[in-house]
Amino acid sequence: MDSFVNSLMDTLGPFGIALLMFLENIFPPIPSELIMPLAGYEAASGSMSLVSVIVAGTIGSLLGVVPWYYLGLWMGLRRTKGFAARHGRWITMGPQDVETANDWFVRHGSEAVLFGRLVPTVRTLISVPAGIARMPLWKFLVYSAIGSAAWTSFLALGGYWLRSQYELIGGYVGPVSNAVLVLIVVIYLYRVWTFDPARTDTSGAD
Repeated sequence: MDSFVNSLMDTLGPFGIALLMFLENIFPPIPSELIMPLAGYEAASGSMSLVSVIVAGTIGSLLGVVPWYYLGLWMGLRRTKGFAARHGRWITMGPQDVETANDWFVRHGSEAVLFGRLVPTVRTLISVPAGIARMPLWKFLVYSAIGSAAWTSFLALGGYWLRSQYELIGGYVGPVSNAVLVLIVVIYLYRVWTFDPARTDTSGAD
């Protein structure tokens, strides 16, 4: 997968990064934790600027959360949980995940969108309760943009630093990258295999 990500970045540049980050929010097996460090790593080589990497990643991530916002807005909590029960296997999103994100939003209010974008387990799903609560779109986009920019900057700077320190850690980059990739795939396959839509009641208020 890392070769696919690198190939798309090499071919499309910042647009490829934005596309990958958009897809990351729709299809979890392509995680930002892989995309943005690789993008930062490439920026350190001079093929792209670090600023363009961060901007592209933020825009792609922001575009990727909008469909989830509208899903919550149009369907409400009960129907969204029903959707997750029926179709959640391949996006590894069950009714319980929707409920968890909704509880997070209820406890923390609008700020949950900002800080939720920094938490891997709720980063994408926090958009759903924002839509359910009919949070104003402009406010949702502003909070999401700030949180997404902070997250993508952190990951891109990490990759940029790795490239600048390559002589020091070069022998570890390949094995660690492969280990992370394998772990991501194993976790995804485990969640697909063990997905049980019946474990959570899909009832709830709209």
